[in-house]
Amino acid sequence: MPSGEAPVGRVMAQVAMVMNLDKCIGCHTCSVTCKQTWTNRTGVEYAWFNNVETKPGIGYPRRYEDQEQWKGGWALDRGGRLVLRSGGRVRRLLSLFSNPDLPALEDYYEPVTYDYDNLVSAPAGPDLPVARPRSVLTGRPAAITWGANWEDGLGGAPEHAGGDPNLSGEWAEKVRFEFEQTFLFHLPRLCEHCLNPACVSACPSGAMYKRAEDGIVLVDQDRCRGWRMCVTACPYKKVYVNHATGKAEKCTFCFPRVEAGQPTVCSETCVGRLRYLGLLLYDADRVGEAAATPDERDLLDAQRGVFLDPRDPEVAAAARESGIPEDWLEAARRSPVYDLVARYRVALPLHPEYRTLPMVWYVPPLSPVLDAVTGAGGDQDDPDHVFAAVTRLRIPLEYLASLFTAGDTDVVGGVLMKLTALRSYMRAVSLGEQGDEAALRAVGLSAEQARDLHRLLAVAKYADRYVVPAAHREDAAALTSVESGCPVESAGGPSAGGRVSLGMPTLRRTSSRRTSSRGTPSSSTSSSSTSSHRTSPEGHA
Repeated sequence: MPSGEAPVGRVMAQVAMVMNLDKCIGCHTCSVTCKQTWTNRTGVEYAWFNNVETKPGIGYPRRYEDQEQWKGGWALDRGGRLVLRSGGRVRRLLSLFSNPDLPALEDYYEPVTYDYDNLVSAPAGPDLPVARPRSVLTGRPAAITWGANWEDGLGGAPEHAGGDPNLSGEWAEKVRFEFEQTFLFHLPRLCEHCLNPACVSACPSGAMYKRAEDGIVLVDQDRCRGWRMCVTACPYKKVYVNHATGKAEKCTFCFPRVEAGQPTVCSETCVGRLRYLGLLLYDADRVGEAAATPDERDLLDAQRGVFLDPRDPEVAAAARESGIPEDWLEAARRSPVYDLVARYRVALPLHPEYRTLPMVWYVPPLSPVLDAVTGAGGDQDDPDHVFAAVTRLRIPLEYLASLFTAGDTDVVGGVLMKLTALRSYMRAVSLGEQGDEAALRAVGLSAEQARDLHRLLAVAKYADRYVVPAAHREDAAALTSVESGCPVESAGGPSAGGRVSLGMPTLRRTSSRRTSSRGTPSSSTSSSSTSSHRTSPEGHA
């Protein structure tokens, strides 16, 4: 660890994901396989733990990014302390039975089935029978007017996309929803499994919790009372309510697969190979301070400052002291997520201004830069012309900044310039020419680093994209669940007016995956027995 930095605190591990948006083709394979695995049953027909949105667009549910309306995430009070946007303990208790800040059914869509019996039971005649849509909720005929994929490929963009909350600045005039004058890219979304999850702190019954061993956020179905405060508090609106059971459900990050050392279903089936899974080590003692950073534009650096270098001997020693086993440390050193997020710094979080410290990051999309250079009469071989073209891409920097950097165009522009220099250099190398290393140095890359980053982004194999260590089972007895009190009543917690604390009320050990700090193994127990009971796929998230 560099001299002058604060000593390493409580080291914890988090399974995290990075998505390279340049590779997403909007095929929705990830959404369909997730749907078939986790929500192919009664009560969650409208729930998409993973969905792919077209940007610009209002998303699913409608305008979920408008926190002035939905009150999701965290904010700072006048004293600079973290508080939930949805209000403190008293406000939530008063609205326990009537929460006004919830998306309505029309903000999602009314789930429908089809009258298939009519196809086989209709009497013979000149008219061809049809299967008309019927509401799953009422059984009555229903009109299909919205869906999770309604805006795919800018469908209905002139009518709807102007309502995108990210198009609120003066620069929004740059966006034109006309043929050959607009832009689009696909944005896959799932639960962010945040370091500072608002849904966990907002839950009155303590049903939402973050697993201490790998950071996955889950719902305890036995404790859930369907208060729906978690739906309001989640700024990404990735918590759903099963209308048949009345329980909250959400993305489980495919924890049974992760515990077995396998990637999530959405990652496994991704056609574009755009997803990366790996471990990040972080200092849990710095999470509250990072989330409470006063300037929203500093939140990205503050969150990166929480992550720890697994190659640092001092970090490794602290991790061992915290009980993280050697194979997990080795996985953290090989993590593609760490390389993209912290080493090369080309991955960015979705809406850091929500202050939840999300752990699903994105490599922003890069428009055809060389075409832009040529169109402006520039020289494709001149780094100055190429870098200048980044500011004139079809996807406005301001729009990407509103998504990934809390409006800081310099940061997202720097990432795009790094990707541009990498693309230009590797293009020359692949043609047998001498690449321009000066352009690489201008963006902080060496030739060796450029080749390594190119390998990771372009040609990485399965084992390089998914580095997920299997859970440990030998210490299950020491990792029993912590039966804590209601999170909204925790002393010093966000609801009580104090700074956020990722202590026992929000972190629970639910399955074994590491040896104890003393290295003494306990009796062997299945790693997923407790977790599976709490989050079984048969009707439970």
